[in-house]
Amino acid sequence: MQVLMLDNHLLAADKPGGLLTQPSGSNKGSLEAQVKAWLKEEFHRPGNVFLEAVHRIDKPVCGIVLFARSSKGLSRMNQAVREGLVRKVYRARVEGRVKHSNGHLENFLMHDEYRARVVPAAVPEARLACLSYKVLEAGENASLLEIVLETGRYHQIRVQLAHMGHPVLGDVKYGSKLPWKKDTIALQHFQLTFPHPVGGREMTLQSKFTL
Repeated sequence: MQVLMLDNHLLAADKPGGLLTQPSGSNKGSLEAQVKAWLKEEFHRPGNVFLEAVHRIDKPVCGIVLFARSSKGLSRMNQAVREGLVRKVYRARVEGRVKHSNGHLENFLMHDEYRARVVPAAVPEARLACLSYKVLEAGENASLLEIVLETGRYHQIRVQLAHMGHPVLGDVKYGSKLPWKKDTIALQHFQLTFPHPVGGREMTLQSKFTL
């Protein structure tokens, strides 16, 4: 866990792959628990620490997680998310050589238990998922993509890239045959742009991890 930014209202941390964002009710560790422990030690806080995730990323995914450290920060960041003012850029290593240097994907998704799938638009409860991508590196066995999310559906990047024929490396759930690091997949929340909850100054953070 690395702290990327810290002030009175926000904290951003780099989550390693294989770690939960928030406690799940089990005895497994989480980024939230690690950050709370770090804050208590750093600021010598004897009591509870206010810390709420503004968003989450999947356990096997690495990269930026933004937390609110105040109720004002949380409510204003939640509003910014609803208004579409928070922009997320991901990076992914996927199987195979992606043919086009850039592209736009639109699919209708259904959220089943612990996974998503592409379905026809006419299916009740299907939700439109959109993303854009560009190829940063193209090899015979794998390509590195940069992905801009336009919607925020469950497992959206993973299922849309798999449907395109290029599953994320290590993502066995969505058909990957090539391995990645243990308990992780080759997907990273790379960049986050948002208005600061106090003053509205636009901020851009980048993950320190490399794929």
